[in-house]
Order: sequence, then structure tokens, then C-alpha cells
Amino acid sequence: MTLWRLVIKEIAYRKLNFALAVLAVLVAVGCLVAELTLLRAHEVRAERQSDAQDARTRQRVGRLADDYRVITKQLGYNVLILPAKQDLGRFYAQGYAGETMPEEYARRLSESPLITVQHLLPSLQERIEWPERKFPIILVGTRGEVPQGHRNPKDPIQPLVAPGTMVVGRVVAERLGLEEGKEAVLFGRRLAVAKVHPPRGNEDDVTVWIDLAEAQALLGKPGRLNAILALSCLCAEATPEGIRREITTALDNDVQVLELSAAAATRRAARLRASVHADETVAAQEAGRAELRLVREALAAWIIPLVVIGATVWVGALAFGNVRDRRAEIGILRAIGWRARQILAVLLAKAVAGGLAGGAVGYAAGFALAAAWDVHEAAAGDAAGASALFDPGLLAAAVFLAPILAAAASLVPALLAARQDPAVVLREE
Repeated sequence: MTLWRLVIKEIAYRKLNFALAVLAVLVAVGCLVAELTLLRAHEVRAERQSDAQDARTRQRVGRLADDYRVITKQLGYNVLILPAKQDLGRFYAQGYAGETMPEEYARRLSESPLITVQHLLPSLQERIEWPERKFPIILVGTRGEVPQGHRNPKDPIQPLVAPGTMVVGRVVAERLGLEEGKEAVLFGRRLAVAKVHPPRGNEDDVTVWIDLAEAQALLGKPGRLNAILALSCLCAEATPEGIRREITTALDNDVQVLELSAAAATRRAARLRASVHADETVAAQEAGRAELRLVREALAAWIIPLVVIGATVWVGALAFGNVRDRRAEIGILRAIGWRARQILAVLLAKAVAGGLAGGAVGYAAGFALAAAWDVHEAAAGDAAGASALFDPGLLAAAVFLAPILAAAASLVPALLAARQDPAVVLREE
């Protein structure tokens, strides 16, 4: 009789014993597979949720950064370009530049590949007395922002003042009785009041804005500017030195560049805070997911060894009981010529067969349980899915290691049975 035929007959004769051994292996493999598959499901869902959450976070932070950009944009221009000959002491004392520079400088800057500044606004400003009203004002001529050919068009910080119109500050409007839609005469020119600014609490309240060409004509300075305003970009190159170097190079060192440090620093700090907030939010989410994963892995690290040890003891106890019940049979087999290694082979082959059956069924049961639990635990439509959970390596390990586990648990009982002296066994039986 061949080895495997004897094993099959043995299994058929002692079905309950074999079924209990298979059940022990099934429970161990099933728990192992279910726990590892659930960890895999958690990883798959966590990765999906992480991608989705990161996208939502980036979107929210993007809106926050855009809000910061809009808010800080209201701070106004933070770079001032003045004529090279302008004395800064006199400039700070009177509030505007007395020297002028060619209007062509604005065009040259717009055509230069500047990366540190944007929103170029040429202007001509002077503190005068409104001759018809005998009231001191700051007259500002502006033509609107000069578009930069290498940049996408952006909404201007200061809107264009159309020719034939004026925009006035609140104090000027109140003192001179100016209202939107009405006309006023300035240096003999009839101009319509396009807008009256609300109170700003600074020199804007006594300022009148008109078209640049008209201001140049009124002040007798055709084709001249005394300032070009700009807004620094948020880039690594936009340091005070970098801005100054780029602009003076483009204009042959015939200008001087001032950074209005308070406005520039506030703008940079606000935008930087938005970026830091995004990184902190994403990092907190990642830390939360990592902590949850550690909790699950810690639980698995306790459960899996306990189940495997319990199953091993279970299989070993069944093997001991089987050997004890079959002492007489083993003695007869030894008496008719079976060798110890053949007895050992039969017992271990039976254990291996039970391990194979328990490993295959245990993997299927554990995988099915984990997939069902994943569907139950996940939000609607968020389950990992069987295809994402299936791991060929885990299947191979379960089918390969389960017979080894069963054989190892049965090894000691099998050795004891194989080493029994048939004469002693038969005499006692």
C-alpha cells in the first residue's frame, strides 16, 4: 500500500480528527489573512482619502491664498521708481518728486522681461493750488497700468482715469461741493467728476486724479513722469536688491528704486502664512492617518501571534490524541515491517494534507470576511474593492506556511509514535 493511499484511508477513517485539525489551521490562517487584508484595505482607503483630502485642502488653501492676494493687493503698490537725480530728503519732505524722467521709461519697463515686479503705473504728481477754487490739492496724472507683454493681463490695482474726467478725494469733494456726475473747471478745463473716493485718512483725501496727458499739459511737463509705481511679485528673486538691480539695469541706471517696506513685508508675510497653513494642514492629516495605522498594526501584532500559537497547540493536541488512540495500529505496522521513518511520513503527510486544506479554505474565508468588513466599515462608494485587496504573495504564503505549521505541530507526536517499540506496545495492548 502506498504512502498517500494509506494517508487517504486514514483521513477517511478518522474524519472528525482530520476536520478538527483542518479547522485549527483554518482559524489561524483565516485570522491572519483577515487582519492583514483589513490592514491593506485601510491603507488603500487611506491613500484614496488622503489624495482626495489633500486635493480639497489644497483647493481651500488656494482660495485662502487668493483671498490673501486680493486683500494684500488693496495695500497698493510697494515699489516706487524715481528719477536718478531726485534728492530723497526733499522727496520725503514734500511727498512727491520734484525731478522728472521720460515717459518712455514706462514703455521700456513694460517691454523688458521683468520677473520681480508687475502692475506698472506711470504717474505725474505735484502739490498745487486749484486756481479756480483757491484750494490746495495734490494733482496726480495717470494713464492706467502699462501692460507687460510677457505676463498674462491682470486686473489693475488702480483703475484708469478716462480723459475729460477726474476722480477726487473725500475732503476735496466736501470742501468744494463736488458730486459724481457733475462737472468742475480745473485750469480752464471742464472735467466731469467720475468718482468720489470714500474717506481714506491720508493724502488721498486731498488728491485729484486726472488723465496723464492732461496733467502733463496742465503742469507744462509734456512727456514727463516723476514716478512709476509697481507691485513686487512673490518670488525668490524679488528681494529689495533683486528688484533694484533688475529695474536699474533695464533703465540704464537712470532711476532709483525704493521698496515701501511695510506694504511689501505685509504682503509677503500674508502669502507665506497661507503656504505654511497648507503644509501644516496636510501634515496634521498625514499624522492622524499614521497614528490610526499604528493602532491597527499594534492590535494585529497581538492578535495574530495568539491565534497562531493557539492553533499550533490545538493541532499538536489532536496529533497527540491520535497517536495515543492508534498505539496498537502503529505497533502492528511496525511488527509487520514498517520502519520508523514510514510511520513518521504517514503522520506528517496527514498533517500536511490538513494544513493544505486549512490554508486554502482559511485564506478564502479570511479574505471574504475582510472584504465584507471593508464594505461595512467604508463610507458609501469608498470600499477598497476585492481587486485592490487581493495579494498573490499573501495567498502563496498562506498555502505554503499552513502545511509547515501543521507539520511542525504534529512533529513531536509523530516522532514519539515512530520511536515506539512494537514489542512493548503489543504486549501492553
